[in-house]
Amino acid sequence: MAKDVLCEVNNCSYWASGNKCSADSIYVVSHKGKQASTTEETDCKTFEPQV
Repeated sequence: MAKDVLCEVNNCSYWASGNKCSADSIYVVSHKGKQASTTEETDCKTFEPQV
């Protein structure tokens, strides 16, 4: 398991100083249920907008 998870989405509620992700777990899916071949074909479902 990854020790450090980096994130540059600073409007996410899990974003922390140093571009760290403070979520307890990360959920990433591929677009439309197909097998991903590139980074662009994936989405982070962990994202929660800051309030």
